[in-house]
Amino acid sequence: NLVLVGLGVLLWIFPGVGAALHPQETVLLRSLGLKARPSPRSPAPVPPWLWKMFQKRSEAPKESRNPCWVEEFQVPGNVIRIFPDQGHLIHREEPQSWICLQKRLYFNFSALEEREELTLAQLEIQFSHNQYQGSSLVHPFQLSLYRAPQMTLHGMSTHTYSRQLLVEQSFAHLHKSFAFNVTEVAKEWQTPSKNLGLFLEISLPASPKSSLCSKLDSMLSTSLLVVSLTPGQCKSPRRKRNAYYVPVSASNICKPRRLYISFTEVGWENWIIAPQGYLANYCLGECPFPLTEELNSTNHAILQTIPCCVPVRLSPISVLYYDNNDNVVLRHYEDMVVDECGCR
Repeated sequence: NLVLVGLGVLLWIFPGVGAALHPQETVLLRSLGLKARPSPRSPAPVPPWLWKMFQKRSEAPKESRNPCWVEEFQVPGNVIRIFPDQGHLIHREEPQSWICLQKRLYFNFSALEEREELTLAQLEIQFSHNQYQGSSLVHPFQLSLYRAPQMTLHGMSTHTYSRQLLVEQSFAHLHKSFAFNVTEVAKEWQTPSKNLGLFLEISLPASPKSSLCSKLDSMLSTSLLVVSLTPGQCKSPRRKRNAYYVPVSASNICKPRRLYISFTEVGWENWIIAPQGYLANYCLGECPFPLTEELNSTNHAILQTIPCCVPVRLSPISVLYYDNNDNVVLRHYEDMVVDECGCR
C-alpha cells in the first residue's frame, strides 16, 4: 500500500498536517475504513483478549504474519470489531411471571465498508460477577435468542409464532458468559433495512416470580464480535525476482531509510490505542547505471535511462483504534513497512 508509505513520508516532512485535515490524510483515513478523523466521545475499554491478540501479532516474526487470517477463530479476516449493543428492554403491558427479561439487541453496522465480507459474527452475553457470585439454582434459567421480526420493533405481539428461534440454552450460574455464532443472520444486517437485530428472552419456567429475576437487567452485558475482510486488502503474495535484502544504510545507493511515524506527533493519539507509532521506512538513493542484481533490478529498469528507487518488499502491521462510531477495532494492514528497496 504505497499510499500509506507515501503519507508516512509526508507526515515526517510536514508534521503540521496532523492539526488540519490534509488531503493526503483523508486518503489514509479512507484506506483505514474511516470517513473522518475519529473523536471518541464515550469509548469502551479494550477487552483483555483483544489486547493479547494485538500483542501476539505485533511480536510475531514478519515472515510468519498473515494479516488476512484470524487464527484464534479459524476464519479469514483482517478486521476485528467489537460492536456495543444499542438495543433496549421490552416492557410488556401484561408481564408473564416466568419471564425475567426481554430485550431487543441492536448493533449499528454503519461502520462496515461497502463490499466488506463478513466472515464471523459472535454474540457475547455476559453477567456481572459482583452479584450472586458463585450461586447456583435448583431450577435453571432459560435463555432464548430469536431473530427479531419487523413487528417487534413497533411494539406489536411477540408470540412464538412470529419469531424464529436461533438458540435455546439453560444455565444455573449467573456469572457465566456465553458466545453464540450468529454469522448468517448478521450478514443480512449489512443491508440497513434488514438490520432488525435480535430478540433475547431470559426466563425461569420452573420458578416463577423468583427474586433472582429482579436485578437481571442490570447484570446483563451484550456485544457483538465481528470479523471481516476488506476489499482489495488481501492479495496473493507477490513474487519478487532476485530478492536480496539490503540493510538500512546511510550510503547514497538505493536502500531503505529509517522513518518512524509517531501517531502522537500527528495528532492521532486520542483515537489510535496502539501502537504509539511504527517504523515505516522509505526508499531513497541512487540507481547507478549499469544496474546490478544487488539493487533488485528488473530487466525493464536496466533498459530504462532513469530507473527509480522504490519498495520491493513490504510487511504488515496491526493497529488497535476507535472508529467513527466509538467501536473498538483491531485491523491488520498489508504493505505498511518498507523492508527492502530496489531499482524499477
